[in-house]
Amino acid sequence: MSGNLTLDRPLVNMDASHRAGIRNRLLGKLSPKDWSLLQPHLEAVSLRERQVIEAPQKPIAHAYFLEIGVASVVAVDNEDHRIEVGVIGYEGVTGVPLIMGDNRAQHSTYMQIPGSGHRIAADRLCAAIEDSPSLRSLLLKSAQGFMIQTAHTALANGRAKLEERLARWLLMAHDRMTSNAVPLTHEFLAVMLGVRRAGVTVAIHSFEQRGFVTTRRGELTVVNRPGLERVAGSFYGTPEAELERLLGTV
Repeated sequence: MSGNLTLDRPLVNMDASHRAGIRNRLLGKLSPKDWSLLQPHLEAVSLRERQVIEAPQKPIAHAYFLEIGVASVVAVDNEDHRIEVGVIGYEGVTGVPLIMGDNRAQHSTYMQIPGSGHRIAADRLCAAIEDSPSLRSLLLKSAQGFMIQTAHTALANGRAKLEERLARWLLMAHDRMTSNAVPLTHEFLAVMLGVRRAGVTVAIHSFEQRGFVTTRRGELTVVNRPGLERVAGSFYGTPEAELERLLGTV
């Protein structure tokens, strides 16, 4: 996975007058006081496919408030076995260990679907959290929502059939997209789901035959979301409902 990894590329700094156009739901929910703590330190960035956000056992340099795109949080062991344990989009923020009081990543986090967002240096975010109980409370709720998601990913990985897991993943990606098109490859999906590529190919072809999706090279388009929801069944929906309960962001 490391051959195509890229470094992040800063764009222009953002000033307070641009807040109305911000898509990230956490930034949109900040009180004026908390916004004033973060805004001077936010930097707009373009985020490329497979761009590294966090590396396991390394200090976290920045937290990213995504606007467009999806970051994949992947558990990796010392033999380079990999499986996705969570996704983050415009509903949240990367750098969950920072929110919890640590400064080191435990997992690999990189852009699964390219996009853009705003980043803040880890020390600046931690200082703002120390200064503001309301900011800390908001970010802890976001972290709780993410941990609920990772728990249900473990449940799906251990109990769901491949089609159920794939449908769940497509729904989660679709939740975080600005269109019905989801950029992906069968190989990448196989790594994320921890299964053989051939199995992913068979499942996607089945979804296409049933009219749930259409595909072309490097892209899948969701055309029948209710169909995917029926396939995913109980493996999709609880983390989404809990995030809405916590933050009202889904």
